[in-house]
Amino acid sequence: MVATRTPVPARPRTRARLGTGLLICLGVLAVVGLLSIALGTRTVSPQTVWDAFFHYADTDDQSIVRDLRVPRTILGLLAGVAFGLSGAVIQAVTRNPLADTQILGVNSGAGLFVVFAVGVLGLTSLSQYLWFGFAGVAFALTLVYLLGSAGRAGATPVRLTLAGVALGAVMDGISGGIRLVRPRAFDYLRFWDIGSLAGRPADVALTILPFVAAGTVLALLVARSLNAVALGDDLARTLGAGVGRTRVLATASVMLLAGAATAAVGPIGFVGLMVPHLVRWIVGPDQRWIFGYTVVLGPVLLLVADIVGRLVVRPGELRVGVVTAFVGAPVLIWWVRRRAVSAL
Repeated sequence: MVATRTPVPARPRTRARLGTGLLICLGVLAVVGLLSIALGTRTVSPQTVWDAFFHYADTDDQSIVRDLRVPRTILGLLAGVAFGLSGAVIQAVTRNPLADTQILGVNSGAGLFVVFAVGVLGLTSLSQYLWFGFAGVAFALTLVYLLGSAGRAGATPVRLTLAGVALGAVMDGISGGIRLVRPRAFDYLRFWDIGSLAGRPADVALTILPFVAAGTVLALLVARSLNAVALGDDLARTLGAGVGRTRVLATASVMLLAGAATAAVGPIGFVGLMVPHLVRWIVGPDQRWIFGYTVVLGPVLLLVADIVGRLVVRPGELRVGVVTAFVGAPVLIWWVRRRAVSAL
């Protein structure tokens, strides 16, 4: 079991410093959001962006801003919150520093159920197959926990990680088989499967907004209780924390966040791994601050990756899921090499 530090309430001066840092991160997010609207295969001037909002004249550049870039940026904000925060919650619940929706097979579970809905049942509307994304997350979480906790050793971080990787590979293989025998599903899901913010209409963001908001609220509500759970179940009960209730609410938040985001933009990995680790290094072990910073920095990472993908291969485009994998895989290798001994 990975050693955990006891969360210590922040002193007033520390809270002021962390609050200031959070405001700075919000400013960074605002700048990145504006860059996401302005930059791409066709760069748009700041004046054009301003006119698109306040003096719309239906020009090509203004149409690009309002009809393509703004919906894409809003979807990136929501997906960044969802993937980052779901990873932070999973790490807190399992006390596993390697936990992430991609590594634990959660994204693969959502992807398998969405592929089944599109390829076998013929569903093509997000409002229809979104529910299959939720079911896939719940299915994957349940299987990973059952397999990872089987045996006398119980649910150690390494066992959960291995179970997630193995199940994720199996579910990805089944998804690939469905796409091969169902050409329509392959055509419809080929870009979704990589993970992309491109080509989604504005109503996609509106569809997942209530679910991401509900999952975020649930995660923030259980943040204090997760501080107690980090000390161990017995001590958490002594401190008055409802361990079972906390885990149920935390799992529900992961289901809402990861299910909605994966159904909307595809199984984008490593955001939930990288962002919480960076935030934990900045703010310490208090889950309340970790979740607050992750809500802001998750979208920053995803939007920056999307901007990079638009610029590096112009006039083409590199999907955001590919960019996050290029960055996230070395981070995972570094973390495993650094922590492997203590995790075992």
